[in-house]
Amino acid sequence: MAASRPRTLPAAFAPVIVGSACGYALDGFSWGIAVLCLVVSLALQIGVNFANDYSDGIRGTDDDRVGPARLTGSGASKPGQVKAAAFTFFGIAGLAGVGLAAYSTWWLLLVGAACIAAAWFYTGGPKPYGYAGYGEAFVFIFFGLVAVLGTTYVQAGMISRTAGAAAIGVGLLACALLVANNLRDIDTDAVTGKRTLAVVLGDGLTRRLYALMIAVAFLAVLVVGIRHPWCLLALVAVVFAVDPVRRVLRGAKGPELIAVLGATGRLELVYSVLLGAGLVIGGN
Repeated sequence: MAASRPRTLPAAFAPVIVGSACGYALDGFSWGIAVLCLVVSLALQIGVNFANDYSDGIRGTDDDRVGPARLTGSGASKPGQVKAAAFTFFGIAGLAGVGLAAYSTWWLLLVGAACIAAAWFYTGGPKPYGYAGYGEAFVFIFFGLVAVLGTTYVQAGMISRTAGAAAIGVGLLACALLVANNLRDIDTDAVTGKRTLAVVLGDGLTRRLYALMIAVAFLAVLVVGIRHPWCLLALVAVVFAVDPVRRVLRGAKGPELIAVLGATGRLELVYSVLLGAGLVIGGN
């Protein structure tokens, strides 16, 4: 259970909540479709967490960690078992994705294949993009734009500008989760040659980037609120942003950033629930 990294799972719930609410605002919603979208999103998130555990473990990146121990790096599980767990969850995501494609359109299979490939090659393969500073960009694309807009599309058969703005907000908060994680590991990643965006930017700029991502996510709420005033409810989530942003800007390090990671996950979940509620209450 710990290896599934529960603090990161709000990044799987958030886009489905918001995307389904966007679909509702476009007069299209099905609980069955929402559940399938959630299965895809959760399975991909858990799968990438196991894949990251496996790939970092066999590379030696997790030999000296500040954060929680990993299965492969700590020797708690054999690498092959962790890899099998990753692909089991990718398989679950794929099966649920086939169901969505059957309901909607065949080209969703290509999107699903791209999602699984992005999940594996984050730290897997000969040239993982997570080791080259592109992790946040891919998280923004797949756990923001693709997840929210994809959910909206299968629910309503179309997307909207509202969904686009909401996807930006959700994607930025998902990125903030990764930034907090990589900020915690900045020293050990630099030593092992893992050039995350945090390693490339350095400590100071990474802290400012974290705060900027959260600020722009709330700016996205204001944009959505122009057409859907009830969505301004999501601004209440600022309450959940104050503590993690303050900690990061004041120089939180090591284990203290584990608490920031959890707080960022809670922020993303509350943000998405309130934004979704605003869309549902306001209707179309």
